[in-house]
Amino acid sequence: MHLLRARLSLHKLPKWETTVRRLAPLAGTVRGPNAVPLRSGQARSFSQQPSPTTLLLGRSPLPFQAHPPTLSRRPSRISPYSTTVTTPPSPTQEPTIHPVFEPTTCTYQYVVADPATQTAVIIDPVLDYDQCTRTVTTSTADSLIALVRGQGYCVSHVLETHAHADHLTAAFYLQRRFAELQEGARPKVGIGKRIGKAQQLFAGRYGVGKAEYEGVFDVLWEDDEVFKVGELRAKVLHLPGHTEDHVGYWIGDNVFCGDSLFHPSLGSARCDFPGGNPHALYRSAKKLLSLEDHVRIWTGHDYPVEGKRAPAPWSTVADHKEKNVHLRHGISEEEFVAMRMGRDRRLAAPRLIHESLQVNIRAGHVPKELRVPVQVQAPLLL
Repeated sequence: MHLLRARLSLHKLPKWETTVRRLAPLAGTVRGPNAVPLRSGQARSFSQQPSPTTLLLGRSPLPFQAHPPTLSRRPSRISPYSTTVTTPPSPTQEPTIHPVFEPTTCTYQYVVADPATQTAVIIDPVLDYDQCTRTVTTSTADSLIALVRGQGYCVSHVLETHAHADHLTAAFYLQRRFAELQEGARPKVGIGKRIGKAQQLFAGRYGVGKAEYEGVFDVLWEDDEVFKVGELRAKVLHLPGHTEDHVGYWIGDNVFCGDSLFHPSLGSARCDFPGGNPHALYRSAKKLLSLEDHVRIWTGHDYPVEGKRAPAPWSTVADHKEKNVHLRHGISEEEFVAMRMGRDRRLAAPRLIHESLQVNIRAGHVPKELRVPVQVQAPLLL
């Protein structure tokens, strides 16, 4: 049986023999707010160009002695419930959007700003993790800081779409750094209200104590909740399917959909994680594709074939309805579910699944030890 293949293996995780990957004291392993300088033109926003801007990030070799992270104990805020789904959060105002592509995990991160107030949010930021050396570094997150500082933005929120299984979130690191840089204006880390179920599930799998994950998120968004980014109105959309807790963020004529829809040539995200459901993903996709044709869907990942196209952060609703290989017009729910389940059975587990889940249920607080399960044949067990 392949290691961590599909849903069954994840549920058997506690039965496996376990090794502990020691990250050593974090003061020695987390490196860098030495930001990689952005080349000329890299920090230009979507609103400044006719085509999307993609930042391909390098790695900073400059070391940095980081303070060991301490867990936040501030209680999470449960926000008021609202029910409006189809009404746009703002009919006229449009944000400035900086898509930032991280090539190692093929993740799109976003800096989204209100041009009137220079208030910004950061969506799905990435910590760098070298699986061979077991080292966490911050050059990708530091490049986001450099972009924000270069544009003169003040970050109000760091937003997560879900508990990612393919990269480590930089949410806590960015929160702490911006609290220092913004003279105490500490960004809030927000995620959908169902994260608690994922935290409990994976805490049990990896032996994470409640004190390490309870209250680590500042805001637990309700479905369809509206909040402000400066003068812009943003709305939280529940988009289950890839995971049960998954949300998207609708700002102006833009939806940041996380791991729901990919580039039309790639289709959709997998649904074989605990809480994943292809029926739910189909309905979430149809919710997105019911928006007006010009609305841009900004994806959480892109996996372009080398030499054929560059990474692309967004496609319009019309693009998806016409060209999405999994969800274009005419594909029924039954056809989609059969296709999605067949594909998911053949997919290997994400390379960083164990490290990612343990860090991400802690909102980016990196522990000194990460537990990595190992499958051992019976004759080899001591």
